[in-house]
Amino acid sequence: MAPRLWLALALFPLLAAGRGSLVSGPMLGYQAHREALIWLETKDARTVSIEYEIEGKPATTKILTVVTPPSTPAGVQPVKFVLPLLEMGTRYTYRLVVDGKRLSFPYPLAFTTTDQWEWRKPAPDFSFLFGSCAYLNDAPYDRPGSPYGKTLETFRLMAESGAQFMVWGGDNIYLREADFSSASGIWYRYSHDRATPELQKLFASMHHYATWDDHDYGSNDANRSFELKETSLAAFKAYWGNAVWGEADHAGVYGKFFWGDAAFILLDNRYHRDDTLLDQERHPGKSQYGARQMDWLKQSLLQTKVLGHYPFTFVVTGGQVITSFGGASETFDYFRREREDLLRFIEQQRIQGVVFLSGDVHFTELARKKLGATQWVYELTASPLSSGVYTKVETERPSDPQRIDGTLVVDQNFTQLSLSGPRGQRVLTLRCIDKTGTQRWRHDIPEAELR
Repeated sequence: MAPRLWLALALFPLLAAGRGSLVSGPMLGYQAHREALIWLETKDARTVSIEYEIEGKPATTKILTVVTPPSTPAGVQPVKFVLPLLEMGTRYTYRLVVDGKRLSFPYPLAFTTTDQWEWRKPAPDFSFLFGSCAYLNDAPYDRPGSPYGKTLETFRLMAESGAQFMVWGGDNIYLREADFSSASGIWYRYSHDRATPELQKLFASMHHYATWDDHDYGSNDANRSFELKETSLAAFKAYWGNAVWGEADHAGVYGKFFWGDAAFILLDNRYHRDDTLLDQERHPGKSQYGARQMDWLKQSLLQTKVLGHYPFTFVVTGGQVITSFGGASETFDYFRREREDLLRFIEQQRIQGVVFLSGDVHFTELARKKLGATQWVYELTASPLSSGVYTKVETERPSDPQRIDGTLVVDQNFTQLSLSGPRGQRVLTLRCIDKTGTQRWRHDIPEAELR
């Protein structure tokens, strides 16, 4: 046998064994007029590439490559590709290559960039999903007894909903005691849950934006003293595809984005949070966001007003805002002065179209609150996606003056929100869909009602 052939045959098993593999993804992150982010996770990969092109135009193909992606303490490689200078309002297809092997998927890999509709044409109709509390079972680390994760069917239904994007409202994973006690444990939980097979089509079929709550961050009801908060922040940023994270000199997961004629403000209610039990009468400055983020929130609300294109502004935060149901959840009632200050600002500055999106409580409801003589704000609480439910709400709070009748759902579910109609007459339609695909309720909010 020729020496070179012998050497090649001898090395082949080593090279084959060293080929990297896909762990999870791809996931579509943020998108804009001329840019999009695509995320995936590999293991033992030497090179990871993405080939992308305008659909049906192979001559437009471009390739981006990452060489030797860094590994996390869990031994995996989260990878992000930012595709720059794309054509606006254009559909792209893409392919993934790991160590020279092109990967195949049972669903299409594609996305469409934002069209430049502003000042040129009517705002596009669109829909998005919102939900929270996605507990995924992992027997060695779960508590004894019946598994807390109840279903994965909601994720299949979400992937087939036809929505353009998903907003994750917190408790998107659940760090266990064996996780949040170490950096490697935190990284393990993020990788384990992201690799759940039933999630993969959902991640590939629409864009995803996320904020967190206590279980993505640390221990139950964790505050700003959590000793591994920097690790949790690094892991959250590595596994989600938001365009911005906090501010350059002020850490956190807060940020905002725009889709069609709606603005989305994502808040961080953990990194700078005073403990829920702190006596707010003795400590009037008690805050779950911190003074810096609260100022940023107010400036962001004003910006959406000045820009003029956005009749709806969705403010996303982990815990409930306008209700006062304490005990079973960490609502804004524990931060009353901060809530009063925020609602007063919305009223005095005539910020219109505000809809809060919250999770945490393991039941779903739609509520509204009147500000001043004529102005309303709404809050959609959507929970849980797959976790257990809080059945006691049906006896502890069977009725609520702010809850809209017929919207309490104590079951695994997700919500789909749609914006449609001509300029000045837009309508926000909210639908709650349970784990069987049954629509539990629908509610329409005309733009005029939020003026």
